[in-house]
Amino acid sequence: MNAADQPVASGDLAVDARTAELAEALARVEERVRTACAESGRRRAEITLVVVTKTFPAADAVRLAGLGVHELAENRDQEAAPKAAEVAAAGADVRWHFVGQLQRNKARSVARYADAVHSVDRQPLVTALDRAATEAGRELDVLLQVDLGGAAERPGASRGGAAPADVPALAEAVAGTSALRLRGLMAVAPREADPAEAFARLAALAADLRDAHPGATWLSAGMSGDLEQAVAAGATHLRVGSAVLGSRPPL
Repeated sequence: MNAADQPVASGDLAVDARTAELAEALARVEERVRTACAESGRRRAEITLVVVTKTFPAADAVRLAGLGVHELAENRDQEAAPKAAEVAAAGADVRWHFVGQLQRNKARSVARYADAVHSVDRQPLVTALDRAATEAGRELDVLLQVDLGGAAERPGASRGGAAPADVPALAEAVAGTSALRLRGLMAVAPREADPAEAFARLAALAADLRDAHPGATWLSAGMSGDLEQAVAAGATHLRVGSAVLGSRPPL
């Protein structure tokens, strides 16, 4: 086992090779975000960096917490649930964001560890998450995922989410629950599309949502390859993985 694979505890974070690698990558991402903010006339404080740790070990999540990253994300419950437990056992102070497609039968598990779910895209899932969060005695921040690919017009372009026309009814469904807090919208730019144009459409939808639900101020958009365009469109949350953690190991 090399130094990068050694498990670490939050209270005694060794500055090993992997920790140094993560620190350097974070610095590069931070510079990109600050430059994008400067070019867009925005304040850095308006944006939350969420590091997506999927396929990487819990030890990396603990290292990131030690480096000051307290917003982490996963997209598969079968990986996220044990990882969240391991990170908690290490004493790391993090908030977990669930950003992947979510099946109703996983709602109970996700509600136990996630603080925010970015991928709510249908009313049965709203019901399942509300029930699960209520049973767990928790409240969940919820974002509605929007399909910017136009699945009907461009088969294969969709990367998940509700049709834009379905967002108002879905928002009302979340607003009517007892354990879910409607925070805003999330989307992934369609493949082989201009992310700036896609995120501009998302921003327009977000403005409409805020008119009806003033508390829905989050806009989760932008990943490692298109965070600059997301910042320019008004993103408040960036979901960055490979730019911080490196190439993903195979599942």
